[in-house]
Amino acid sequence: MSTMSYIGIIERYHEHKDTLHELLASTLSGITDKSIIHDKLSQIEAIQSLAKIYPFVDLLYVLDEKGFQISDNIAKTGQHSAAYKGKGSDRSQRPYYRLAKKSEEIIITQPYLSSSSKDLCVSAAIKIKVPDDANTYYLVLDLSMSRTIEFLMGDTARRKLTPIFKAVYCVIVAGLFCVVIALLAYAGAEFLQLLQAEHTKEMQLKPFSIVIFLTLALAIFDLGKTTLEEEVLMYKDIFRHSSTRRTITRFIAAILIAVTIEALLLMFKSALGYGNEILEAVMMMLTGVGLLVGLGLYVYLGAKAESLLTKNRG
Repeated sequence: MSTMSYIGIIERYHEHKDTLHELLASTLSGITDKSIIHDKLSQIEAIQSLAKIYPFVDLLYVLDEKGFQISDNIAKTGQHSAAYKGKGSDRSQRPYYRLAKKSEEIIITQPYLSSSSKDLCVSAAIKIKVPDDANTYYLVLDLSMSRTIEFLMGDTARRKLTPIFKAVYCVIVAGLFCVVIALLAYAGAEFLQLLQAEHTKEMQLKPFSIVIFLTLALAIFDLGKTTLEEEVLMYKDIFRHSSTRRTITRFIAAILIAVTIEALLLMFKSALGYGNEILEAVMMMLTGVGLLVGLGLYVYLGAKAESLLTKNRG
């Protein structure tokens, strides 16, 4: 599957439909030489020359006037693609053939799931008439929808480095989870000491240290989990403010939970007569409230700004 989500691809397609069609039409129009119909070498040269400029090109093939494929599937590497049955296949019911048959212009299909790459793709097709030949032929070019959008938005280079970025995030998350395991071990050791020790005033503070270890473990685990989900497992569209807003919201929420729990612990300790930290507890609680209010304003204003941008773009 592509690095982009299917929903993201479809949304981008509808946003930039006219531009995409112009790009794809110009891509196909550059290889409509009559010699390409029956000459496999010309087909290979055509798709290789296209692939150097347009990395989203996948396959090239030719149909006869009845919609039967009369050429092999020529991949962008110039090699025959055996991903699925090619030469001799009946394509008469495919949308690109039916649209091209009714038009004298280059046609572009809607996005559909490719049977070869299992990714969303579009097909561009054009009707070609060869001199001294009574038959009509159709030149078809399959293009990856995700790579087309990446190319159009100038995101191709970043996408190539995405696996490296994800690997680094995985290493960082693994380190965070190791810290969580260590904190849980400390909490377990403190709990065993609490069970085995005699009841003294000093031992009454043990539950607080256990909760502190557990709270830190919770906060760090939540931070690691959020990083893993947002940066590795889930698709993130950096061109949308909603993706960044979602990530920031989750990070701030994790910090907010940790700060609030620590403030409650300080209040409980002060209420039990251990230390005079009630003022610090109140300040931490106010900090938590400030974070919550600030987060609410950020989410509201961010959503409002994105809504205005979407309306203006439309």
